[in-house]
Amino acid sequence: MFMRGGTSKALMFRRADLPERQEDWAPIFLAAMGTPDPNGRQLDGMGGAISSLSKVCVIGPPTHPQADVDYTFAQIGVDQATVDYGANCGNMSSAVGPFAVDERLVEVLPDGPATVSIHNTNTRKLIVARFGVEAGRAAVLGPLAIDGVAGTGAPIRLEFRDLAGARTGRLLPAGEPLHSLSLPGGRTVRASLVDAANPCVFVAAADLGLIGNERPEHMESNAALMADLESLRRQASVLMKLSADVASAAASRTVPFIGLVAPPQAWRTQSGIDRSADEADIAVRMLSSARPHRAIPITSALCAAVACRTPGTLPAQLCRRGAGPLRIAHASGTVLVEAEPDSRAGRVLHASVYRTARRLFQGEVMYLDPVQA
Repeated sequence: MFMRGGTSKALMFRRADLPERQEDWAPIFLAAMGTPDPNGRQLDGMGGAISSLSKVCVIGPPTHPQADVDYTFAQIGVDQATVDYGANCGNMSSAVGPFAVDERLVEVLPDGPATVSIHNTNTRKLIVARFGVEAGRAAVLGPLAIDGVAGTGAPIRLEFRDLAGARTGRLLPAGEPLHSLSLPGGRTVRASLVDAANPCVFVAAADLGLIGNERPEHMESNAALMADLESLRRQASVLMKLSADVASAAASRTVPFIGLVAPPQAWRTQSGIDRSADEADIAVRMLSSARPHRAIPITSALCAAVACRTPGTLPAQLCRRGAGPLRIAHASGTVLVEAEPDSRAGRVLHASVYRTARRLFQGEVMYLDPVQA
């Protein structure tokens, strides 16, 4: 099955349809997605040439006592033959509950609200999805519009439970809420290293000569900026103990995500709509797999919201709202996130966000078996 979840798309597999050993999945995923493609287009597969459109989700029976299903996420490279299980995708998490209902992996009432508890095997955390069901299938039509996706859809509320330390076991894996990272020429950049939903490093846009409302394509065309951001990401990976050194950090391009943060500024969205600074509480521009995102990944939005509520972090210093739901400005608009951290205990009780999802098609995906080829 091929589904949109939030602002991402992915191939969806039932666990039972894949080889028993997870180590044997990679050749299937790479061939199906058209990776690696030195042209960066994935024309010989299902991938969409950017990280948010080069994803795979695997759903199967639960291995957690409080879950209804297990969900394993794989980030597939575009130009490089990588299959990374090191992080979750919050956007595609919104498609898991509807997939489980439609595929009869869980039992729900034929009409009315449904609740599906999802165990994300990448982070070993629980996600609770709440959505409507009509005639035994997940509702699709509805009034909710999310920036970055045309039209409207049925709302899906995602509640991420106890999401601190998703990879490192600690909300602030480097120990302090604020650090100083270095760049060539004696430059220093303020950064906060936070692990909630996914590990992220948030750096001050101003320290890189930016204001935080830059368009992704302009960032991507600035080779010096992209090199600086990758250097900062690798330094943060070592400080967060995700990598032993910067060389090994270069080989793991998925986490940590890196984001530019700034006070909100007026900006023009990817669809050409002018937005004002008072429509947001903080501005974030996220990157993963060395590419700027057109819309903020949901796990990054959750991490940013938690950081805004964690005293001493850079996002907390730049955020304009001290309590309540946060409006995070990104290249395609805004996303509203609620977070309830317990900073004294270094925990995050929960964080929630609304998304929409839709099944795009179902059938057979064709791939070349490298063994038989």
